[in-house]
Amino acid sequence: MATTASRGSSIGPNAEPDTSSVPVIPSLLMSNPPIRDALATDSSQLQDETVEECAPFLTGYGHDRCNTHGIPPLLRDRHVKFLQKQLGMLPSIFKSADPSRPWIFYWCLNGLSILGEDVAEYRSRLVETVRPMQNKDGGFAGGFGQTSHLATTYAAVLSLALVGGEDAYEVIDRRSMWKWLCSLKQPDGGFQMATGGEEDVSAGHTDLFGGLPEWVGRCQTYEGGVSAAPGFEAHGAYAFCALGCLAILDSPHRTIPKYLDVPRLLSWLSSRQYAPEGGFSGRTNKLVDGCYSHWVGGCWPLIEASFRGLEGRPARHADKPLEQVDDSLFNRNGLIRYIFCCCQDMSKRGGLRDKPSKYSDAYHTCYVLSGLSSAQHKWALVSARAEAALLDGDRWFVSPFMSAKEQIFEEVDRVGTTHPVYVIPQQKVDDCQQYFAVKTGF
Repeated sequence: MATTASRGSSIGPNAEPDTSSVPVIPSLLMSNPPIRDALATDSSQLQDETVEECAPFLTGYGHDRCNTHGIPPLLRDRHVKFLQKQLGMLPSIFKSADPSRPWIFYWCLNGLSILGEDVAEYRSRLVETVRPMQNKDGGFAGGFGQTSHLATTYAAVLSLALVGGEDAYEVIDRRSMWKWLCSLKQPDGGFQMATGGEEDVSAGHTDLFGGLPEWVGRCQTYEGGVSAAPGFEAHGAYAFCALGCLAILDSPHRTIPKYLDVPRLLSWLSSRQYAPEGGFSGRTNKLVDGCYSHWVGGCWPLIEASFRGLEGRPARHADKPLEQVDDSLFNRNGLIRYIFCCCQDMSKRGGLRDKPSKYSDAYHTCYVLSGLSSAQHKWALVSARAEAALLDGDRWFVSPFMSAKEQIFEEVDRVGTTHPVYVIPQQKVDDCQQYFAVKTGF
């Protein structure tokens, strides 16, 4: 890839080039796309403003410390403190987020895990907090006395899996959960998010019954992406939920090509990464946002497994170590640069964010870190379950994505790994599956 030594002020429609000597950065990430639509719209204006906003950050300009690639360090300690604070007492402004409390638990606990923190110390607090959120008719609500919802149920279960241990696992009333899930089943194969609620492909990410993969397939749009339900707009988050759902139902190299048009989905996902920003957008003609580092960036291991099958790489590379082959379907370094340069809150506040003009929050901190983990590591599907055997899962191998010639971040800034389907550490997935595998019935 061509490189340039300019500071980065050449980015933007009205900027003048600056030939100051600074880190060598690929030209793709230093200038506007060569082809631009001459029609000015509100969307194109916002896009130009976003490029102008990100331009000085993308070269590391203005950061206190940068490496030879213009990349600032990962402010790990500040981000840890930020997430720990979110697990404490929150100000009154968070009152409206009360129904999302299980998600706050997950975002913080998963973010801390990715940063290398042991979250088992939160087990007793989480158990005491989550138990009253479970309704006797099944499922978890956002808070005590509220209605059970698939999204908060999913977040609560993931949070319990993150802290691990029998005390956490046994909080889940599996019998009532099963009955409740069955009550949400719809004749068309989808699921309501709550009793009397809407159908949503993210609901499929939490349940495993028949007719679901066909319904997920009907959510793929003419663009190639995946929508919340048939007939709606394609969105990056739903693409991940759809891929994750299919990968839970059976091995991804069997289910994903069977129910989705992979070439069209690949084209749509590829179009979500922008230059010069390097980050992902969630929809066509929308802006980059740090959270899509996961929602779109997390799709790639599953997409790769869908057409590479076992071993996770084409046969022509079988004689080379996995980490020495860069056959990535997206620009890893472009995403890594956007995360390190634009998504970190460098103030004492810490945390990660959508883009430089936004405030950090637990949601973005979790999913930006998840996307960073995916970009810094390479996953391979090394063995598949017996077909349609849901509990005895697939086996994945993960290795650091590294090349001395191409790595733009310092090794100390590599974060932990997250399972490509469940988005929690691999060991937490294994521990949970092993615990419940020996149980018979409810």
